Amino acid sequence: MKKLSLYTAVFLAITASSCKKFLEQPPDNRAELHTPEQVSRLLGTAYPQANYMGFFESASDNVADKGAGTIENFNVDVYKFSDVQDDQQDSPEYYWNACYTAIAAANLALETIANAPDPDAYRAQKGEALLARAYAHFMLVTTFAETYNPTTASSDPGIPYVTVPEKVVFKDYERKTVAYVYEMIEKDILTGLPLIDDKSYSVPRYHFNRAAANAFAARFYLFKRDYQQVVQYVNQVFPTNNAASMLRPWNTAYKNMTYQELFAAYARATEPANLLLTETASWWGRNYYTLRYALTARKRDEILFYNVTGGDWAFQNHVYTVGTDNYLIPKINEHFVRNNVNANIGVGYVVVPLFTAEEALLNRAEANTYLNATTAAINDLNTYASTRIDDYSLSAHRITPQKVQAFYGTNLQTGLILTVLDFKRAEFVQEGMRWLDILRYRIPITHTTSEGDIFTLPGDDPRRLFQIPEAATVAGIEQNPR
Repeated sequence: MKKLSLYTAVFLAITASSCKKFLEQPPDNRAELHTPEQVSRLLGTAYPQANYMGFFESASDNVADKGAGTIENFNVDVYKFSDVQDDQQDSPEYYWNACYTAIAAANLALETIANAPDPDAYRAQKGEALLARAYAHFMLVTTFAETYNPTTASSDPGIPYVTVPEKVVFKDYERKTVAYVYEMIEKDILTGLPLIDDKSYSVPRYHFNRAAANAFAARFYLFKRDYQQVVQYVNQVFPTNNAASMLRPWNTAYKNMTYQELFAAYARATEPANLLLTETASWWGRNYYTLRYALTARKRDEILFYNVTGGDWAFQNHVYTVGTDNYLIPKINEHFVRNNVNANIGVGYVVVPLFTAEEALLNRAEANTYLNATTAAINDLNTYASTRIDDYSLSAHRITPQKVQAFYGTNLQTGLILTVLDFKRAEFVQEGMRWLDILRYRIPITHTTSEGDIFTLPGDDPRRLFQIPEAATVAGIEQNPR
């Protein structure tokens, strides 16, 4: 599953007799682009076909040492806060290459649209291409550069923001700054979002539909600390104030599902909570609970035992023990594709929910907390809790300012932020999303091993930036400090 580096990503499937002829060929059999429908098919590849869950989760405080288990570099190296010695699927390098491959597809679509006889016929495709390009760059800058800080963003090195298809083999790239990357992402979001048309998709959940685009904008502005914008965009995710009906029914319909049924339901396109899905090559579905450094009984209790409502998380009904100290919540299900009908080898794929209603709602609660709209924040937290607490009772489990302050022993604003972070940690355990909050709040982490080794990651440690692949240095991209 090896990928070429950034400067050749879009030309993976071409054979030609010279570099010039090689680069003049279309990237695949969809690249003879003459209609909006053909551009739409190309845009199906404009989403990173790689999974961040493994290395995000392994770096977080959601995992501990089980003493034994499946050994994978992305898990072992990251747990010890070392650079990952691997470029296969589920590694940071694989994700880097997949993001730039997606960007190449988006840029080819945008160039085609700009040169079309009637660009207005491609409005929906242009919107999707701009959002897809912005998303891939956002995930790259989040993963491989300093987290946005308004006081340092203008000097912190970012990642290359690529806006044109590549037509030379060796091209130098600049990292520029985090501020510049954020400016470009924002420009693409603001230009692309009004063009999104849900009617242009046969299966909207696999494309940047309007709900997903607004959820992405909200996440972007949360990182940028523009909380008023977060609220405005999340309001568009729930335009009829219907958040409760879009959340996963963990304490009702999900409650009585078997683990096979939950596996099938969690990432399906008809699940209202799933705003944007993508299929990725990944082994995460088969090893996220068997890895040596993973969810343990102690971590399970730390994340899923207590909460501010005083009730029990419905998640606890679906924590399955597989073998010894392997704890599985049925979310990420593998689809194995054999190399041929008679082969015993092949590639595992999983469907990743890139944006969900739950994240959008909790992001709005966080933003409203900073805006001192505490009533609105608490209302969103209660809406969320009503779908997550076993045998939920408004009188028994309703979140109030007094409950929050008593539970956390802090002032109300700090307690509400801690509530949001705890709810998100429980919601997305084993999905890697905890890492995004660790980055934003610079939460320190300590990992220990059964041999007695201790690995610490302070809030300002440069190892929080995953290392830029060494192969990218050929294109003039400097690696992160160590």
